[in-house]
Amino acid sequence: MQKKTIRFIVNPISGGSSKRAIIRAVDELIDHDVFDCAVWPTLYAGHGAVLAAMAAENGIDVVVAIGGDGTVNEVARSLVHTDTALGIVPCGSGNGLARHLQIPLDYRKALRLINSGSAVSLDYGLINKRPFFCTCGMGYDANVSYRFASSSKRGLLAYMENSISGLARYEPEAYTVIDSRGQRSYKAFCIALANASQYGNNAYIAPYASMADGLMDVTVIEPFSVAEAPAMAYRLFSGKFEDGAKHIRMFRTGSLRIVREHEGVIHCDGDPMKAPREIEVRIVPGGLKVICDSDSNAHTQPLYRTIGQQMASLTFPASDTFRQASQVIRDLFSFKRGGEE
Repeated sequence: MQKKTIRFIVNPISGGSSKRAIIRAVDELIDHDVFDCAVWPTLYAGHGAVLAAMAAENGIDVVVAIGGDGTVNEVARSLVHTDTALGIVPCGSGNGLARHLQIPLDYRKALRLINSGSAVSLDYGLINKRPFFCTCGMGYDANVSYRFASSSKRGLLAYMENSISGLARYEPEAYTVIDSRGQRSYKAFCIALANASQYGNNAYIAPYASMADGLMDVTVIEPFSVAEAPAMAYRLFSGKFEDGAKHIRMFRTGSLRIVREHEGVIHCDGDPMKAPREIEVRIVPGGLKVICDSDSNAHTQPLYRTIGQQMASLTFPASDTFRQASQVIRDLFSFKRGGEE
């Protein structure tokens, strides 16, 4: 039997840790009777896209992104509408796409999934013609992404610090949203456009999003006070964002156009970039093949299930990480209140 060809694209710095152990595990755990494999490290920003495009052009069967959501985006955008499937070994700061697809965060288990999984066709999105696979958006979350990208700190707590530190000073913007159902106007803290359910770190901006329905889940967060920030954060991490909840508006659509007051920063899978006032976003159904667990339906249904299941999982709000994040929110909130009085 002819072996399948597989290439592992490694971002050496994603998540701030060495990838030597993962590279050793590739040789140890990948089924060499099935796969002819090689490891390609990235050397600069954007190199993952170049390597993935080269692999697809040469008919490589599977390209595995070893890194965070940024590395996954680089690799995946070169694989859309090709016969080459994307594999993911998550080791970044948030790992939003891997979490949504229930790909193990333990790299050894993720590598074993490459052996046993199967390729499924999933949706991806385009924001001003740039591919995204998890989420994109504008407003405060894009500003946080911009600050986070220039910070030396990584991880959930560092992201929470960036999120809260500018909260009191942020001025919400007016947006006009146009889709097949007409035109709506919002004064918004941020607008998130989701192909998958979360930003990363189990921050569920669109708990019911599916990557196989041809639609994006749009979450509009209306302005709220600093005093309400802890409650908003709890709802975000516990999957309780629902249309009609306080300060939250949600709907689904296949494509839309957004006109905002000013040009400025947007984010694409957490990667900040400058964009004009007018933003066009659409979902492309079934345009990317991804290796997923053959026994899981995470690719066709949202990861969000029930509050009971969430609270039973160590990765949900009962986790140490969430308690630490909550403490950061309380500390920063106390600091803000002290500065305001």
